[in-house]
Amino acid sequence: MAVVRAAPTSLAVQAQNPPSFTWAKYRNAPGYIVEVSAGSTVYATYTTSRNFYLPSRRFPNNTYTWRVRPTHVVDWSTPRSFVINASSTVFEVPENDALRATVLSRPHPRSVEQGFLMASNWSPELRAKRGPALTKLTTDVLKQVTTYTIPADSQWPVTSSTPSAARQAYLGTITNVIGQNVRQLESAALLYRLTKESRYFDEALRRGDALAALDPNGMTSYVNHDIVHRQIIISLVKAMDLIDGDLDATRRAKWQAVIKTRVTPMYNDLISNNFRLDELPYDSHGGTALLYLATVSALTLGDFPEASAWFDATVRAYINSVNPWSGNEGGYANGGAYAMYSTDFFIQLWQPLARATGVDLFKKPWTVGFANMIAEFMPPGATGLVFGDQHESYLYTPQLKSFMGRIATPAAAWYVRNTIGDEPPLHLLQAPYPLPVDTVAAPAPPPNAIVLPSTGWVAMHSNLADRGRTSVYFKSSPYGSYNHSHGDQNSLVIDSGGRRMLIEAGYQDYYASPLGISWYRQTKAHNAITFDGGVGQITTDNVNNLLRNGKITAFSATPTVDYAQGDAVPAYGGALTTATRSVWYLRNSDTVVVLDKLASPTARKFEWNLHTRAPIVAESASALKVTNVDRSLCISSLSTDGTTYKPLTGPANPNYAEYHGAWVKGTAATSAEFLVVLDVGCKRPPVSLRRSTSGRTLVVGTTSIVLPQ
Repeated sequence: MAVVRAAPTSLAVQAQNPPSFTWAKYRNAPGYIVEVSAGSTVYATYTTSRNFYLPSRRFPNNTYTWRVRPTHVVDWSTPRSFVINASSTVFEVPENDALRATVLSRPHPRSVEQGFLMASNWSPELRAKRGPALTKLTTDVLKQVTTYTIPADSQWPVTSSTPSAARQAYLGTITNVIGQNVRQLESAALLYRLTKESRYFDEALRRGDALAALDPNGMTSYVNHDIVHRQIIISLVKAMDLIDGDLDATRRAKWQAVIKTRVTPMYNDLISNNFRLDELPYDSHGGTALLYLATVSALTLGDFPEASAWFDATVRAYINSVNPWSGNEGGYANGGAYAMYSTDFFIQLWQPLARATGVDLFKKPWTVGFANMIAEFMPPGATGLVFGDQHESYLYTPQLKSFMGRIATPAAAWYVRNTIGDEPPLHLLQAPYPLPVDTVAAPAPPPNAIVLPSTGWVAMHSNLADRGRTSVYFKSSPYGSYNHSHGDQNSLVIDSGGRRMLIEAGYQDYYASPLGISWYRQTKAHNAITFDGGVGQITTDNVNNLLRNGKITAFSATPTVDYAQGDAVPAYGGALTTATRSVWYLRNSDTVVVLDKLASPTARKFEWNLHTRAPIVAESASALKVTNVDRSLCISSLSTDGTTYKPLTGPANPNYAEYHGAWVKGTAATSAEFLVVLDVGCKRPPVSLRRSTSGRTLVVGTTSIVLPQ
């Protein structure tokens, strides 16, 4: 379910030292006692008022058990185990009182590095690196002085109608206008800090006054539009921080009053039900609001009394959790698009949070894993995103490059050096110098194949370092179709040479739209298994979608063959008793082999769905060909049970043409198997299936693979 999972557990090696401890709440518990033991010796005992605890000091390498109990109960939880070893990265976070002291010791501006230099004092090296960004930001801000609309409540009468296409368009307009204004406010304030030119100061005041004048109960309220609500708060806070000392007392008091008024409903929401996210963390907007308020509180601590309560409620809690959409390895179950969008929040908010508190989340082990996920699933030259809502969106490489530039690892350095274009100047001009990525001596791509077990994502590449690579993406996720995820367990996406050969069908007109519910999120819109005319995985069971899931049950990678297997039985909600997909990527021949084994208590006609951006041409009863501009994919069914290809139709996609089809079993049965060979580039290697008393061996070219029984 959606309740926080107890962790750490199962003798898992911890990526972070010290680890975070989490557990489900005990009803009306006044507090908790956490006991950690090494063997029979109690290593540490902690007390906490919330259902998580992050120790402030590292653990020695060892195997540990831990247990927890409410302070008013004598019975302990079942002991759980974990390991700290040489691979665990030290990431220590001081206790709240020490964090507050650090923040209060740092004068404004806190959002930039101490000793932040005016542009006139830059060294020749710094000017060479950041002079172009300063020129671009200057040009952009001066251009937008007259072109960006000044926001006013009169433009947006309040409406509380239920979600619809018209309402979504209305909210989109508000998002764009507020987004332009908060960016202009922050950019003008930064340019004033860099140059002390009055024209930037005046522009910052003009935009700040307009945002401060908006009705906090109108269409930009937390209830009506939480996204722009939090943007208004943070932009006013950042601007005040950057122009501190030059802001008149009257305007400062007015802006501070607006900040406090707007923060109040967000803060009350986050602390409701005894800090609701501690118990129910799978709330995308709530988690983002927690980050916003943590940064706001760090930048305003000491300026007014309320900021202290905000700080204690949010800063350590956010640093502890960061994101609930993966485990230690740093994936992002909510999908590639939302992972990409998150990098924007991280850049905007982690940098000032680090400057104020001294805790740099770009060094958190989860973040390093998240950066590796970006390198594997959104590599330089990739044609698009995979999995989840808005998978059809384009890759915004400047933003990704900006985020990766803050990670001091060989993989991040490889990514930045191979990504075309510059990061946004507003980000770069506030970044540390030199960039962390520029301190890496030997850039290198991550491995050609990776598995992220907690999110159930697998990537297999012909050669990750080659922009013309073939990439095979496979998913079978424990997060199921929850939130922004789809009913796509055991699904497949294939890219080659910058072309998408097997796609995910559809597009998001707006979240949870009729089109999204009936097509976009459905299994039939993905390269996955359905039955009886498109019946697939459960996607409309709300919280229980977390239980309608899959998991990766096997993974291996060698220089010649990568292999992954997924089990998606729970995703079908009891309709199937077997739903495994095995995927091999044969690197030597650039071939993908897919074996599906299926069973059901009821006889069903199973379907192996495929979707493309180019026509699917039947070359024979068992062979198909897809040609997308200059890349081709030949698809062969090795089934001999009367399996046939059937062209299908789907809702039109206004962004590009889509083509749909399926291999379909001829008769209903309680069990079925599909064996499909996908030949990237249509090189047509010889294929043979050999049977023996011990099983079956598939030979593709010179590579043999033993098929599971």
